Amino acid sequence: MTTYLDKIVARHRDVAAADMRSLDALVAEARELTPTRGFRAALAAADQLAVISEIKRRSPSKGDLNAGLDPAELAATYQRGGATCLSVLTDEEHFGGSAADLQVARSACDLPVLRKDFTVSAHDVVDARLMGADCVLLIAAALSPGEVNEYHALATELGLDVLVEIHDEPEMEVALAAGATLIGVNQRDLVTFQVDHARAVRMGSAFPDTVVKVAESGVRGRADAESLRAAGYDAVLVGETLVTAPDPAAALFDLIV
Repeated sequence: MTTYLDKIVARHRDVAAADMRSLDALVAEARELTPTRGFRAALAAADQLAVISEIKRRSPSKGDLNAGLDPAELAATYQRGGATCLSVLTDEEHFGGSAADLQVARSACDLPVLRKDFTVSAHDVVDARLMGADCVLLIAAALSPGEVNEYHALATELGLDVLVEIHDEPEMEVALAAGATLIGVNQRDLVTFQVDHARAVRMGSAFPDTVVKVAESGVRGRADAESLRAAGYDAVLVGETLVTAPDPAAALFDLIV
């Protein structure tokens, strides 16, 4: 069965295949940049459940969530509400995001920022660094084990932290084999698109102690946050709940347990 992820990744691979820019030149440019803000370190240092607050205009399954949001205003609101890090969607076609959203949001706060996108090439990794991200996302279900290894190594070389997203135990092994120390469990089923909270709870105890553990998608409120904290997670990544909340700062504060 073809999933929403398959279609989006196929589109990104088509775009990547047409990218004729010199990778060596881009890498050389990225190596000259100032150090990143330390995404993983910020999560690891949190005394309570860390919240990665997401700036997300729309989704393929639900359409517009907050299409007219101001990324600078929302980033500042998230920082005021106690967020540890930001996640910013940069996929334009399917999520309405952009590199400009990331840059504006990062400039408006002091928080480390994840580029939330579908990384399918080395160019994508370098672009994350060049646009100002502090962390890049690798989705294990969208990549071969060899690609996870290659892109994780390149990102690390360029000073980026890497969040490897997984859905099950075999993908966890792929992430660990690549040297991942920051791993997110996506609670959303790739076929049904339904949230499977039990998946994250089950997998929470399966991680080595060296890994910073993140639960992604479907975190709806304090009860979910408390359950995930009890299951061993260090952080949650929350988008829809926050961008649709009447008071995002208050909704965020409620998740810090």
